[in-house]
Amino acid sequence: MRPVALDPRPIDVLAPVLDGDDLHRLADALDRLRQLLAGRRMWHVNSTATGGGVAETLAGLLPYATGEGVDARWLVVESDPAFYEVTKRIHNRLHDDPGDRGPLGEAERATYERALDHECGRLLAAVAPGDVVVLHDPQAAGLAGPLKAHGAHVVWRCHVGRDRAGRLARTAWDFLRPDVARADICVFTRSQYAWDRLAPECVVVLAPCIDVASPKNEPLDDARRDAILDAAGIVPGPGSDLPLRRATVTEEEPVPPGARLAVQVSRWDRLKDPVGLIRAFALHGPVDDDAHLLVVGPAVDGVSDDPEGAGALAEACDAWRDLAPSARRRIHLVCVPMDDPEENALVINAVQRRADVVVQKSLAE
Repeated sequence: MRPVALDPRPIDVLAPVLDGDDLHRLADALDRLRQLLAGRRMWHVNSTATGGGVAETLAGLLPYATGEGVDARWLVVESDPAFYEVTKRIHNRLHDDPGDRGPLGEAERATYERALDHECGRLLAAVAPGDVVVLHDPQAAGLAGPLKAHGAHVVWRCHVGRDRAGRLARTAWDFLRPDVARADICVFTRSQYAWDRLAPECVVVLAPCIDVASPKNEPLDDARRDAILDAAGIVPGPGSDLPLRRATVTEEEPVPPGARLAVQVSRWDRLKDPVGLIRAFALHGPVDDDAHLLVVGPAVDGVSDDPEGAGALAEACDAWRDLAPSARRRIHLVCVPMDDPEENALVINAVQRRADVVVQKSLAE
């Protein structure tokens, strides 16, 4: 179990995008949270500090709470590849996708519980009875029971789901239900994602949100955007002395500076269908030499809880190599380093601002 540092951030930085009434309501909400905690701590537990929407959300939003005096902490579960293989299987099934087609039986349950039992001692040593603990997604759900027995208030936050859950999704529900049922509150992003057989009074729907003041969302003029892309080695420009880590780019030749760009940004995951996107652009996209596709994701060694990332990237590279040279020349696969989350966010910001078309070819999510 690893702590993640949170640097307090004043909500005043949101003043340029919130009007006075909204800013006042936000301050009141955080003040109410501080009063409700009454000196207790609020813990968030997930499975990675970088890569993916949960880590990005926690890194962006928790500093506002700490900046207003809320004692918020962030812990990351650390485990072995076998645990992440099981939790990735659960993740895929929650989307009604077979994933690696492996089972979720007694052996997988033993792997899951053994990994979390190893983490639980350190967690319980940090959490005091009466503290509030928010567990995120399947990787942390198995901690609900021990935390409740310890006297903590437990919230389970499920960030994924399907509008119409099929057989595979329900096998994931059955796997997790003994743990999830121990939580005081279960939070889903859409009412359609809420599981059946959970007590209705324990289900809360909370839409996702982003940090509008993060480096990924800050305004960039064209000159700075192009300098970032040049320094990151993604789109050559007139030259840049910005000290940015360079992306790893699979390509025949660099993107022409004035090219029109279609861009997808996502983790390397079969549910995001990078292979389908590559083939669709090659077969049905514009054939002009100045029309290019950028498929952009994180460096796969920077996302610790996704054992399928490297395989999904390899499949995308194989699909790219199978293309005719004329198509391959106009498609670029980009892996952006994750060493510095703020730097990564700034590069992604520049990539998306440079896009003429932003694509999201998800099969789920």
